[in-house]
Amino acid sequence: MKSKTSRTLCAAATYLLLAGGIHADQIFPYKVHEKALPNGLQVVAIPYESPGTVAFMLVVRTGSRDEVEPGHSGFAHFFEHMMFRGTDKYDQDEYNDVLKRMGADSNASTSDDRTRYYIIGPSAELETIMDVESDRFKNLEYTEEDFRREALAVLGEYNKNISNPFLPMYEKMRELAFTSHTYAHTTMGYLADIKAMPDYYDYSLKFFDRFYRPENCALVVAGDVDPGSAFKLAEKYWGDWKPGYKAPDVTPEPPQTEPKEAAIEWPAPISPHIMTGYRAPAFSDSTPATAAIDLLSQVLFGESAPLYQKLVVEEQWVDFVSGSYSDHRDPYLFMIYTRIKSQELVPKVLSAIDEAIKNAQAELVAADKLERIKSHLRYQFALGLDTPGSIGFMMTNYLTLGTDTNSVNKVYEQYASVTPEDIRDAARSVFQDSKRTRVMLSHSGAASADVAEAH
Repeated sequence: MKSKTSRTLCAAATYLLLAGGIHADQIFPYKVHEKALPNGLQVVAIPYESPGTVAFMLVVRTGSRDEVEPGHSGFAHFFEHMMFRGTDKYDQDEYNDVLKRMGADSNASTSDDRTRYYIIGPSAELETIMDVESDRFKNLEYTEEDFRREALAVLGEYNKNISNPFLPMYEKMRELAFTSHTYAHTTMGYLADIKAMPDYYDYSLKFFDRFYRPENCALVVAGDVDPGSAFKLAEKYWGDWKPGYKAPDVTPEPPQTEPKEAAIEWPAPISPHIMTGYRAPAFSDSTPATAAIDLLSQVLFGESAPLYQKLVVEEQWVDFVSGSYSDHRDPYLFMIYTRIKSQELVPKVLSAIDEAIKNAQAELVAADKLERIKSHLRYQFALGLDTPGSIGFMMTNYLTLGTDTNSVNKVYEQYASVTPEDIRDAARSVFQDSKRTRVMLSHSGAASADVAEAH
């Protein structure tokens, strides 16, 4: 999730805005340089005073959302693993040796909408980084034996993660909430698909060929970097990467017309866990709709909010309660999580959450409180831009959702424009019973009865 923060920046951030020649109304304080290579690769350079250190990031705008073929979920996440298997030029050991010699940090992650790879290391080694990274994106090679071994490793990762109660809840939530869209499966994919993955070596080659193309990617270099030099290196090492991206045909999700519920019986004693999702719109930087939903999450679920104070601090009915909206390319969910201290408290907690939602739908948040929330989010964002990595992660998050490097500034302009009426309207629009999906996990066997009793 993106960091969020209000109109008055701290003195240091204000200085950066002015010193960098950036308009003072813009939240992002550093000048962004960008260039599109003839093959479609978007290259972005962001100079930042971090002597000797640079963050190199490449985001592929392909995540689990793009896994449209039945039986083949989990391949976007699989390639997060497979991309480290090496090439003819740099095999796996040689690739790792190069990183060790540089003293660089390297990793990757996959989400619903993207797969991101990064190296944070010496700026003097930027050409080496460009060389090794472009080589694996253009020339990745692996045998069927390598493929099967890594597929089994992914299955091991799934089996480890499923011991956390939130993964089965999250799987059930998405399965219920989405009947047509690929958001129905998690980033790891369906278990049956993961088990079958070792037999799909040929499909994996087609997946890589289809999605790992320059026009589906953005390259970001942040830190101690000269933009002109970065662009020349990008042209040298990435310019011959052949385009050929084929966008998937993702089926839109129809409107949800009735509430959905499910209960999961956990095999061992556990406090009741409840996850609730409400259908919410896709990310937008051109309207205040999603900005209002972001701010609404703070109004309702921030630590200073009456609901949090009642459930966590005063009554101590729950270990935690949180609610948030995360940016997605397509309409997704506003998610509410809580872990309740006993089965008997479940109806009271659900009733308290519903009461807080109804108050947000009926009453206007105080204007001064809303401005304090905006200010806090803006400060938080500004103060978080303190390393090349944090700058790169922020920019690639927005470039996942589109190609506009100015999107971050547009989003914070929308935050500034949100009114108490917008917050109320967002609560009315999102928190509708017909848009609700709820999953409860417990050991009692009475999960369904308690959920039904609360509604």
